[in-house]
Amino acid sequence: MVNKKARGAKQLQKDLTAVELEMMNVIWRIGPCLGGAGARAPAAAARAGVTRASPRWCAILEQKGYVTSEKEGRGHVYAAAVSKESYQALSLKRIVRNVFDGAPSLLVQRLLASEALAPEELRT
Repeated sequence: MVNKKARGAKQLQKDLTAVELEMMNVIWRIGPCLGGAGARAPAAAARAGVTRASPRWCAILEQKGYVTSEKEGRGHVYAAAVSKESYQALSLKRIVRNVFDGAPSLLVQRLLASEALAPEELRT
């Protein structure tokens, strides 16, 4: 399957909600998936009252540029349009810009101050 409408992380303007992020984590983990009645929603989606990966939720992700879709049978196959690594990089840039006054060193200082990291973790 070819992601015809794939977009780069720099073009994404809207953040993912917690439910959308959990749905994306499923897509990143298992790859392209069928949306519709047979698909199960992730736990966060179920907690929000969504019991299946509905076309509505997948359409929102597609509008935001995070997934692409292709018609297959009576449903659609949804695939990630953005890699998890690209989303991580974009998220970090937004956090640095919005929370740490654009200074990545402040983020690193806060992370080191608040997390107990083993010496071998610092070397990797």
